[in-house]
Amino acid sequence: MKKVLFATSNISKINRFQNKLKEKGIELVSLKDLNLSLEVEENGENAVENAILKAREAYKITKMPVIAMDDNLYLENVPNDNQPGLFVRRVNGKVLTDAQMIEHYTNLVKQFGRDGHLNSKWVYGLCCIDKEGNINTYSWEKDDFYMVEKPSLKINPGYPLNSISKYKKIDKYFTDVTEDDLLKVEVNEDDVIDFICHHV
Repeated sequence: MKKVLFATSNISKINRFQNKLKEKGIELVSLKDLNLSLEVEENGENAVENAILKAREAYKITKMPVIAMDDNLYLENVPNDNQPGLFVRRVNGKVLTDAQMIEHYTNLVKQFGRDGHLNSKWVYGLCCIDKEGNINTYSWEKDDFYMVEKPSLKINPGYPLNSISKYKKIDKYFTDVTEDDLLKVEVNEDDVIDFICHHV
């Protein structure tokens, strides 16, 4: 089994890809598994650039294959001053807890949404660095959902916005979807899994 470091302390991000990668012979290890912490100034222009910054720092320390990920969030009808963009968890210079994030984003839905819905889009950036230090990047989008005012009763630690995000097609919270639901809404990240497998 090939070990690859996921340069994150967010367990939900690791869980997102762990099983599929294990099926392909790749075991993800976290910063916590290696007793590491990264201090990286995420000052890139977009999600891909921030992912590169994190991956490079992790590779410099460990010299092992690394993946790193970042995401940007865009909200329909929300003025530029209120757009999260690169700063999904940081608002006015403050890093929000999961509960504070839910409160902040439900307030945006109330202020700028229509009929309790706020169309939203994630833009993801991924960086893979192989054992030799070669860098490859990938980006993809997810815009098949909206945010709502009333949170789900379930919270995914590290991914709090899943509690106020619903798939448009089935009007169901991200936190509540089943494997069958994911087939209905055609959620498939096999392209991301394949990219990682070919570049670590």
